[in-house]
Amino acid sequence: MVTLSGPSLVILAAGRARRYGGVKQLAPIGKHGEGVIDLLASDAWASGFEDIVIVVNADTGPQIQEHVAARWPTDHKVSFAEQVHQRGTVDAVLAAESSLDLSKPFGVSNADDLYGRAAFLLLGERLSVSPNNCLVGFELDRALVGDLPVSRGTCMVKDGRLTEIVERRDVHSTLEGYDADDGLEPVSLSPLATVSMNLWGFQPEVIALMHESIARHDFDADSELQLSTFVGHVLENTSLVFEVLPTRSRCIGITHAKDLPVAQLLVRLEIESGHRPEHAFV
Repeated sequence: MVTLSGPSLVILAAGRARRYGGVKQLAPIGKHGEGVIDLLASDAWASGFEDIVIVVNADTGPQIQEHVAARWPTDHKVSFAEQVHQRGTVDAVLAAESSLDLSKPFGVSNADDLYGRAAFLLLGERLSVSPNNCLVGFELDRALVGDLPVSRGTCMVKDGRLTEIVERRDVHSTLEGYDADDGLEPVSLSPLATVSMNLWGFQPEVIALMHESIARHDFDADSELQLSTFVGHVLENTSLVFEVLPTRSRCIGITHAKDLPVAQLLVRLEIESGHRPEHAFV
């Protein structure tokens, strides 16, 4: 039996993708038609992640499982977990709990964002040496694709540590920069603002705190509990440290169907510049 030494990766693929109008985790952004989730897995394995747990929902899960079985190499450990209730990203991570080896840290990523190999390397390397939790921090102007509004978690950082995270909604580009039409201040956001794209590194002790947060949360008032809200609560109420790993990588996300041609172009530019291999799996 092979002993797994590197961290695990939980890929959150249970979203309904209502704004995209399809299974955007399989959106063909690679040069040879590879889906977002294919390139994610390729980047994770190249960055030292040993095993992958994909969290799916009952509707699109079978299609994602069939895709993985047909296209992914068989020499890596991949497992699936179903998120039964659509209660946000904390609940999605907990759906993967039974598939994780909780003697070691694990990463968490979205299934519809391509973070770049440099960003995944940062995360994999830090999890192998640090006892702290961590977040890969992207620059706002390198974390937007297209011109339609999106949500972004803006991060306050002091001495390399996360001190606060605020979810900003309806973030969009303007002639002067970026605005968020969500009623919060400031309205204008710096292009260099550090934002979360849900690329996290967690130590095993966080799982118990997630269970506590789920038990406390009023799902009648707010039907979802997101990782950004959970981490904000942890920062306020515990001594746990979240290191922020800044990256200049571009996060290529798919939110709307109109984003796909732009994302395909950006991936091709990464290949041409040598930042990504031409094929996801060789």
